Amino acid sequence: MFFKDGQHILLIGDSITDCGRREENAPYGNGYVSLLRAFTTARHPEARLTWTNRGVSGNTTRHLAERWEKDALAPRPDWLSLMIGINDVWRAFDGHPENAVPLEEYIETVRTLLRRAVEETGCRLILADPYIIEPDLTEPQRAASDTFAAAVAGIAEEFDAVHVPTQRAFDAALATTTPKDWANDRIHPNLAGHAVIAEAFMKALEI
Repeated sequence: MFFKDGQHILLIGDSITDCGRREENAPYGNGYVSLLRAFTTARHPEARLTWTNRGVSGNTTRHLAERWEKDALAPRPDWLSLMIGINDVWRAFDGHPENAVPLEEYIETVRTLLRRAVEETGCRLILADPYIIEPDLTEPQRAASDTFAAAVAGIAEEFDAVHVPTQRAFDAALATTTPKDWANDRIHPNLAGHAVIAEAFMKALEI
């Protein structure tokens, strides 16, 4: 396992990370963060880890940049996990194109935020792909999402980060299922869909 005894793991992102962590499902939410924490604790009870969820529904990288100091840097995590980009892409397809984030801006913002995190806290990084639960690679939103996921993979290599290929995990599940089995809107997973994400994290982190 990559985590060491006593370390602090902070996960930040959008609604997929949030999952009610600020409301009825405080403090971890009822999604992949909670599952990852629970299974890591069950498998490694001797590792006294601290977990923090800093997901905020609706966030793009622009929102993330505004709260980076307070939510990502100030807690001084040993590990910082970032999954962002779904809304950056989705806004171009949901009737709010003015709020979409171009790929070039997305890449530069993510690089800047991660560079600050590493320089100011010395944390290790975990980068998870944005995804869409859509098997048709030619569908416009899927095609756009794939360019963002490819960018994340490249940034992960650049920063020597642990890379979590969440899109690949859903693609494997879709080989024998339909998108509706995992999410009503191809984005917000049900519990089984969050388990797909959590398992992808666990595999990447060798938990």
